[in-house]
Amino acid sequence: MNKQAPILTSPLHTSIKHDSAAKQVAGRADYIDDLVEPEGTLHAYLGLSTKPHADIVSMDLDAVRRAPGVVAVLTAADVPAENDISSVHKHDEPVFVTDRVVTWGQPLFAVIGRTREEARRAAKLIKIEYAELPFFTDVDAAIAAGGKLVTEPLTLERGDVVAGFATSQRRVKGRVRIGGQEHFYLESQAALAIPGEDDEVTIHCSTQHPTEIQVMVAQVLGIHHAAVTVNMRRMGGGFGGKETQGNLFAAVAAIAAKKLNCAVKIRPDRDDDFQITGKRHDFVVDYDVGFNDDGKIQAVTATYAARSGYSADLSGPVTDRALFHADNAYWYPAVRVNSLPLMTNTVSNTAFRGFGGPQGIIGAERWIEDIAYALGKDPLEIRKINFYGIDTDNVTPYHQVVEDNVIHRVIAELEESSDYQKRRAAILEFNRTSTVLKKGIAMVPVKFGISFTATWHNQAGALVHVYRDGSIHLSHGGTEMGQGLHIKIAQVVADAFGVPVEHVQIMATNTGKVPNTSATAASSGTDLNGMAALDGANQIKARMSAHAAVIYEVTPEEVHWEIGGVRAGKQFVPFAELATSCWMNRVQLSAAGFYKTPEIHWDRATGRGHPFYYFAYGAAVSEVTIDTLTGEYLVDRCDVLEDVGRSLNPAIDIGQVEGGFIQGMGWLTTEELVWDGKGQLRTHAPSTYKIPLASDVPPIFNVRLAEWSVNKKPAIGRSKAVGEPPLVLAYSVVEALSMAVASVADYKIAPQLDMPVTPERVLMGCERLKKEMRG
Repeated sequence: MNKQAPILTSPLHTSIKHDSAAKQVAGRADYIDDLVEPEGTLHAYLGLSTKPHADIVSMDLDAVRRAPGVVAVLTAADVPAENDISSVHKHDEPVFVTDRVVTWGQPLFAVIGRTREEARRAAKLIKIEYAELPFFTDVDAAIAAGGKLVTEPLTLERGDVVAGFATSQRRVKGRVRIGGQEHFYLESQAALAIPGEDDEVTIHCSTQHPTEIQVMVAQVLGIHHAAVTVNMRRMGGGFGGKETQGNLFAAVAAIAAKKLNCAVKIRPDRDDDFQITGKRHDFVVDYDVGFNDDGKIQAVTATYAARSGYSADLSGPVTDRALFHADNAYWYPAVRVNSLPLMTNTVSNTAFRGFGGPQGIIGAERWIEDIAYALGKDPLEIRKINFYGIDTDNVTPYHQVVEDNVIHRVIAELEESSDYQKRRAAILEFNRTSTVLKKGIAMVPVKFGISFTATWHNQAGALVHVYRDGSIHLSHGGTEMGQGLHIKIAQVVADAFGVPVEHVQIMATNTGKVPNTSATAASSGTDLNGMAALDGANQIKARMSAHAAVIYEVTPEEVHWEIGGVRAGKQFVPFAELATSCWMNRVQLSAAGFYKTPEIHWDRATGRGHPFYYFAYGAAVSEVTIDTLTGEYLVDRCDVLEDVGRSLNPAIDIGQVEGGFIQGMGWLTTEELVWDGKGQLRTHAPSTYKIPLASDVPPIFNVRLAEWSVNKKPAIGRSKAVGEPPLVLAYSVVEALSMAVASVADYKIAPQLDMPVTPERVLMGCERLKKEMRG
């Protein structure tokens, strides 16, 4: 390593490029499919069901076994221990089906071939006979069939709802449908399993949750967790789709690797990945809201029903989280909200950026919008009058006091900087005279709770080594999926030691270095792992400081850390020189750091607690133009102001806000999941599923961070989470479209557009409102 160069300022709270950026642009960043394969590596491919619900009468795999290049075919009989990969241990998600399929695309067997192509082709040669059973693929059909639940529902309640409705001057009831979303990570699910001695197996896997992969592989093989090592350097995107959905692929690769005693890799085609893996949950929200003539809400009841799929997966916590965000930034004097996680014969839906929170918020924003149209007011006016207070009116439906409310300032600042009022007046005037083209504008807020609601997940570990040349080895339990987690943690460690960030070597996430990790999810990756890494660094710094005091003959109080090293009395000692001295004098330069989020607690049985450490806030203004004859539309401009506390890396955070907003816009406007009458997902490729492109980014897209914000809680660097909150701000596009549609009926009727708001829905909304106006 080159001699350490001095630095003049701390690397924390500065814009430092993503550690993988140059490698990704140049194609040099290694993903699972890029790893050098051990000699003799075999390839697995899954054989899938072609019915949504059926008993298996017979399954003939002889032709599969005889196919060219096939080495083995695995079925449930080949699973050494437990044929289950249920992330919540409901025993409802088998590796391979035995007698009954409950969704199209469920794994029946795996082909192990000498090449991936040979295995893929062989998997199609199965001869199978089904006895078909009734099936249902959406919320309404599930309810009509009896409303079977995949997990226990939740109710949150505070205040007297009956009395609230009794004193309300007005009332609005409605239903909003919120579509699901495919993760569409650029790197598909992938795993490479390498067998070792005795029970040992190493898994290279594209996963947000290495520990869960470790647990599931151990479970299906019937071995101890310690025998499984999971290694993960980076993912080509995850968005929640690799929190539990990688379990299947890692398990299949591991079973085959141990059975055949050779390395086995599995990577599905994009079409099969779509068919096999879960999505964002579709929701249908039925609501009843009492309010007064000024727009002030008095009482809310709502049921959040979700298409959960055939197994529990994470549907329980996802639908719980929807209820946690059914208030968004608003205080309800009386509220009762219920979840309804419904079983359907579709892929088992799972985590997706926001984890149910966006669906909960959209329900709240829809009834705010309905109130505004009922009163003939700007929805922003209704929002402001219902915001949480600072010292009063600040208790959530789950009985947590909101202590850090900055939504009033965020809204006021963005309203001014975006010139919202002037633009809205101009749009109203434009719509008055324009007969075909109509415009809309909307501003929406977000208040997003930060922490895992399963309290035990709010912990993290890290391993920090200082080498005698002053270089630093950093391992932590978080995973890098493009969001910039590794560079932020490296900045934390570099700042702690006062060295350039280039001197911190970021290592792959590895269960052998940091055990019992939580998933990188819930926007908590930096909060948890940053604090754990800082704890490890501080342990080493304490030892180095004590050594400096002895070697330079000063008191411990006279040793101070500075940029570039330490000052012992009047003498400055460069960091690398001190590290060498510590090594020469047998001072330990390694530490395992740990962190657990303080203050939080949650009792699901009573629906009460303090589940969130803090809240992140934000707001967005969007402006659109629609063609009332075709339904086509343009998103003309978006302005976003996001509260991320004191940003650790502003460039990374702005990128997260921009990406989250556009991903949310895609979910709410263009991305549509369609199952046909036979129960098959038909939107299973880029040709049929429309994600946003670069050309869909608004031509005017102003994104700013609230530079004045500092997290009141002692979070890492006083920063706040940034991964999930910006996504829901894309609802401003939906509401702007609603305003444009409403203009055809002189804003007298709430459009109540379902999502995604495709051009077809815009056109149908216009025609429906015109018809209602005609009577």
